[in-house]
Amino acid sequence: MQKTTLEQWRMFAAVVDAGGFNQASAVVHKSQSSIHHSVSKLEEALGVKLFEVTGRKVGLTDAGTLMLRRGRYLLEEAARIETVAQTLGSGVETELRIAIDGAFPQTLVHQALEKVSALYPQLNITMIDTVLSGTNELIAESEADIGLSPIMMSNGLNEEICVIDFLAVAHPDHPLHQMQRNLALDELKPYRQIVVRDSATQNKTNAGWLGAEQRWTVSNMRTSIDLVSQGLGYAWLPLPAIAAALEQQQLKPLPLNEGASRTVSFYLNFRDQDLLGPAAREFIGELRFLSMNMPTSDDR
Repeated sequence: MQKTTLEQWRMFAAVVDAGGFNQASAVVHKSQSSIHHSVSKLEEALGVKLFEVTGRKVGLTDAGTLMLRRGRYLLEEAARIETVAQTLGSGVETELRIAIDGAFPQTLVHQALEKVSALYPQLNITMIDTVLSGTNELIAESEADIGLSPIMMSNGLNEEICVIDFLAVAHPDHPLHQMQRNLALDELKPYRQIVVRDSATQNKTNAGWLGAEQRWTVSNMRTSIDLVSQGLGYAWLPLPAIAAALEQQQLKPLPLNEGASRTVSFYLNFRDQDLLGPAAREFIGELRFLSMNMPTSDDR
């Protein structure tokens, strides 16, 4: 038999968040005496003192700090259970929000979504373009249900969906190709590198930059490909996105002694598998199947 209640834990957290019993009263719309009673009953049930009063200030004891961490987890889990129940009760979701890193093969996503739309024609689909850690930020903030990212989530579910080769390329007429010999990485630094900016608002990463003396930073992969194809710089670009440009000789791999290609794992990320509805699960299944047959640099 549980000695504590969720309401007691909620009042405890409210006092901490608001900075005192009086302030918490205004936030949770309960009397100060009612909040005091809930916290006292919680302390009694746990057998520890949660707060200590210094002058007019209320602070956590060491035990209170530990219990707060446990209590927040308990409250979050209770909220998650309720959300899962709502998902199960409502049947098919009405909206599916997918955050997609610009380097991920867009055609795979579109093909998978076409299958999902045929099965669930009433489903509204939102595709959000992201770069690097921007995908996981949207998932963490509940702005996206599923993400496709080259970066794993620290507190979510990560499934490797595919491996993508990035090739160092430039236009065939670029000065680097005119040297007509193999190149060292240091020889690239005097030339302009095209870099795609991380779309996250916090905890940005700066992957891929070699410290070139001149750098153009763009906001999406398509712009990067266009600039390199016009001879305005060099970049490491995802093979699936530039396969046609390579075949049409708009782009040409740089003859580097090392580092000419990079292999990057892409992950299917989401916070809680139990929160995914039938349409989301169908999308994941289709994407897994399509990714298994994706060409790599070995197929060139």
